[in-house]
Amino acid sequence: MQKITTFLMFEGKAEEAMNYYMSLFNNSEVVNITHYGADMGEFEGKVIHATFTLNGQQFMCIDSTVKHKFTFTPSVSLYVTCESEEELDNAFEKLSQDGEVLMPLGAYPFSEKFAWVNDQFGVSWQLSLGKK
Repeated sequence: MQKITTFLMFEGKAEEAMNYYMSLFNNSEVVNITHYGADMGEFEGKVIHATFTLNGQQFMCIDSTVKHKFTFTPSVSLYVTCESEEELDNAFEKLSQDGEVLMPLGAYPFSEKFAWVNDQFGVSWQLSLGKK
């Protein structure tokens, strides 16, 4: 059975980002994680590959050993439909801390409460209040 999973590539902060995201959403856990060994020099302890869940949704991440000319872009974002205003407000507060607000928290024609942020790791998040 084919499965499509969001795969996030970091440059040394994969485990920190993964743990941070899991602290924001209920029903989140590390499924598996593999680290680079001592033979990898400066990459020792960094993530070769990890699978984790955020509110039951599976994601994968790595720490790249190659410095790329690209990083995350807001043209691809994680869209979160929040069950309550409290959940949305909490996620917005934490994800925007040390990040960048692309669309401030507020009412929009497409959502009674919505915000769009790039977090401290560069990952883009759209947060919307679910229909009541």
